[in-house]
Amino acid sequence: MNPLFLGPLLEAGTAIINKLIPDPEKKAAAELELLKMTQDGALKPVLAQLEINAREAAHPSIFVAGWRPAVGWICVLGLLYDAVLHNILEWAALIKGWPVPPDVNSESLIYILCSLLGIGALRTVEKVKKVTK
Repeated sequence: MNPLFLGPLLEAGTAIINKLIPDPEKKAAAELELLKMTQDGALKPVLAQLEINAREAAHPSIFVAGWRPAVGWICVLGLLYDAVLHNILEWAALIKGWPVPPDVNSESLIYILCSLLGIGALRTVEKVKKVTK
């Protein structure tokens, strides 16, 4: 496990704590808990995944380093088709008398893209706690 990941991870955790917890005492307790987690090894899986990600990204083969960008571009192109191109093609098909182009299952594309980007319920939690606008 690469110890170089530990510093940025602690900085990110501290930044999140500073934004989410305004009370200085609770903030200090949360930072202490974060440090305990690093000493207890609770962050080992996170650090291991970060190291795997870094090794994949640095790999010379496009099939190893490029799978995440490939999945992302497939999702983006599918959403582009669903949001823009499908409507234009449907309009053109209506005018020309062509068959209507097929729909894309955009729910699965959004699910995959959000999973790939790490977006989940975090935004909902932020809105409920009124952390962000």
